[in-house]
Amino acid sequence: MGAENRAENRAEGVGVGVARDYRRVADIVAGQIARGRWRAGDRLPTQRAFAKRYGIAQSTASRVYAELTRRGLVVGEVGRGTFVRAAPPQEGPALAEPAPARVDLELNYPIVAGQTELLAAGLARLARPDVLASALRPAAATGTAHARRAVAAFLAHAGWTPDPDTVLFAGNGRQAIAAALAALVPPGGRLGVEAFTYPVVKAITARLGIVPVPIACDGDGLDPGALRAAHQDAPLAAVYVQPTLHNPLGTTMPEPRRAELAAVLRATGLTAVEDSIWSFLRDDAPPPLAAYAPERVVLADSLSKRLAPGLTLGFALTPPDYAERLSSALRSGAWTTTGYALEAAAGWLTDGSAATIAAAKREDAARRQHIAAQTMAGFTLRADPRAYFCWWDLPEPWRPDTFVAAAGRRGIAVTPAASFVVGPHRAPNAIRFGLASPPLPVLRQALTALASLARGAPDDVPEG
Repeated sequence: MGAENRAENRAEGVGVGVARDYRRVADIVAGQIARGRWRAGDRLPTQRAFAKRYGIAQSTASRVYAELTRRGLVVGEVGRGTFVRAAPPQEGPALAEPAPARVDLELNYPIVAGQTELLAAGLARLARPDVLASALRPAAATGTAHARRAVAAFLAHAGWTPDPDTVLFAGNGRQAIAAALAALVPPGGRLGVEAFTYPVVKAITARLGIVPVPIACDGDGLDPGALRAAHQDAPLAAVYVQPTLHNPLGTTMPEPRRAELAAVLRATGLTAVEDSIWSFLRDDAPPPLAAYAPERVVLADSLSKRLAPGLTLGFALTPPDYAERLSSALRSGAWTTTGYALEAAAGWLTDGSAATIAAAKREDAARRQHIAAQTMAGFTLRADPRAYFCWWDLPEPWRPDTFVAAAGRRGIAVTPAASFVVGPHRAPNAIRFGLASPPLPVLRQALTALASLARGAPDDVPEG
């Protein structure tokens, strides 16, 4: 034991006799972690070395490590050791009013058990100096041939496989969409958009000076006839569309509708930006719109939903005629990715990790939809049973603004319909709630609280 450790142990009151209380030793190590003596990712000594350092039995050291694990401060990895966690897990929030914490049903961050360990194993190859040296070089929008092949093979679906040479890379999916819109629509240009759409697209169009034009939809998705009519009324530069698991309505275009929309794109000369971010949850869906009109569709996707929210690698399958324009938009917008993200993602895509995690998330989404169906029985929900979100037509006399405020006072965040409406049209009496972020027990409690709230009336809710 070094002089520094002996001094610290004396200061903490640790001695051979005193340290036999494993909780006391665990408190000391917890304090060291809090002060930064042990940082996130640091490996603790072996239990034998730890026992020797603190003058305790190895069985006591084992109990100390178990206690630190119980507190969420460390995590043990078989064959590797015990490591300090990045942060202790947060407690589930209480749902009584007033709520001290927030249950986020606005944003969707799907994470499944075991995915971190699976992804960590895939990073081992990046520790090799030759691989790391390559990964730390600057990355172009075209990425690497290996990464392009990996993405093309991973996106293959229902008999369709994209050409690897059409793949461009962005920092995340939103940047891929923004670059596509910047490349296709000039400032002041008109962009056809589903009448209800992803709110981030509304923000992107506002930032780029693009005019979003709402296009009518029905139960099968965007109406090709309405798109043609809007283009004839005043020319559109492009159209943004979500054919699979439309956010927020959850609809998926059937194959005949995709073929009809592709025919309209060819007839009008319009190009579509296809958002397929959530499509991995519908492995039974038809091929993407890009398969029906590859020369007229830019397909945008990413790994943040498929793998992990902190992994923000996006990609765009781009027709050759638009490749240079889109590459230029990625560069000028500083939306290109990093070599490290490319190398890591290519490994996960090719070693089976990404497919395993995506399959687990499909099962997780189905479980969460089952909870929503149980807790919201009797209400009008529109949702695909494989999606991570639901569209809820509120009962009378509730209105979205009052319901969102009342839910907020209970510590639950949901999104009003107005966030998804394009243009000046009146928002319907509905909200959208996401299912992916909270732990399952917290999700059930939150949805039960929302259902109870909706069965009452606004006048019954105390002011916060």
